[in-house]
Amino acid sequence: MLGAKRKVRLETARLTLRPPTHADFRPWASLRAESRDFLTPWEPTWAPEHLTRKSFTNRVYWAQRSISSGTAVPLFIIRREDQALLGAITLDHIRRGPAQAGTTGYWIGARYARQGYMREAIEALVHYAFVTLELSRIEAGCLPENAPSRALLEQCGYKYEGVAQSYLQINGRWRNHVLYANLRFDRRGKTDAG
Repeated sequence: MLGAKRKVRLETARLTLRPPTHADFRPWASLRAESRDFLTPWEPTWAPEHLTRKSFTNRVYWAQRSISSGTAVPLFIIRREDQALLGAITLDHIRRGPAQAGTTGYWIGARYARQGYMREAIEALVHYAFVTLELSRIEAGCLPENAPSRALLEQCGYKYEGVAQSYLQINGRWRNHVLYANLRFDRRGKTDAG
């Protein structure tokens, strides 16, 4: 369990991964708004109040509670050289007991995509999950046609495991997802994504 006093802050070569704060509202709302067309095909439908300060405040409080309770680790991805907010990554649905597992979710602003930032963030979060949290399994899912996300997961050590029918509502429709998992002690050989 993370504990209420634990501060989660991950550093990589170019990035700082840290929980969102109230001061992040304007950069977050701006980046989400300018990236709307890029993000909405891959995300649940945005609520009408998605970009409001109240909605963001609720997100910050959820992040604090989740880290304190050990159920999730929601982090913003900050480029260290200029403190720009690039996107976010979350280790969510952390399950203890015999499972010792969690689920990875992420998004990046359109102008920062395909520059290696998300790979750096995923690798840092996976390391944190395996070494600090001592999880055994980290799962991820994405739409079958999201080739960049599938390639990214595979580059970060996730292996294809199958298809979940009607897994999530994405952009207003129930959609199948391809499922991937990264195992702490992976003895599986290379898999071919279906």
